[in-house]
Amino acid sequence: MSALTDCPILTIDGPSGSGKGTISRAVSLKVGWHLLDSGALYRLVALAGARAGLPADDPSAHAQLAAAMDVRFGADAAGNERVLLDGEDVGREIRSETAGQGASRVAAWPEVRAALLKRQRAFARPPGLVADGRDMGTVVFPEALLKIFLTASAEERALRRHKQLKDKGSDVSLAGLSREIAERDLRDETRQVAPLKAAPDACVIDSTGIGVGAVVQRVLELGVTRRLWTRERI
Repeated sequence: MSALTDCPILTIDGPSGSGKGTISRAVSLKVGWHLLDSGALYRLVALAGARAGLPADDPSAHAQLAAAMDVRFGADAAGNERVLLDGEDVGREIRSETAGQGASRVAAWPEVRAALLKRQRAFARPPGLVADGRDMGTVVFPEALLKIFLTASAEERALRRHKQLKDKGSDVSLAGLSREIAERDLRDETRQVAPLKAAPDACVIDSTGIGVGAVVQRVLELGVTRRLWTRERI
């Protein structure tokens, strides 16, 4: 168990487009654990700040908003993701590339990270939590029983994101996405607070050329090894 909580925690960290969101949702559904999509929180801060007309270079104002905004996660009758900001479903809006770039910007501010830390830790409750993000295993839940660092080549990550956005009807350029992913990687890896990196005790999984099902099974097997759940559960 983590010293921070009374429930077991699995963290899945990694760069943009590595597939950690897809893997985290699949694993949490399979084992019946709660899910924290920490990236969505930063996207919501960026979106709420833009809607409120906050200056793009004002960390303090965004931190105040991060602590006060009304956020709820859920699913509709078909099991599709719902993300509510002040009662409005903004799930589709926060998955845009614009929201992603905004999230990377506000995530570099220590004030915003501090404001969201308590909120993120509050997601941990029985029977367990799958926490998806960039600093889940290094900062938010450092004593998690299993930490995964999921990665893939930059080329494959750009292709995945391009397909995802095209499937949603967005007209995007693969070359532009490749540049944005490279820029975001640099920001995430070099920010002063909680930079993107694998925890020393993390299990690194390179998903390049590997299907979602195979990666999910690898994580589930690791969970059995760490006694987070029994083989019968998977």
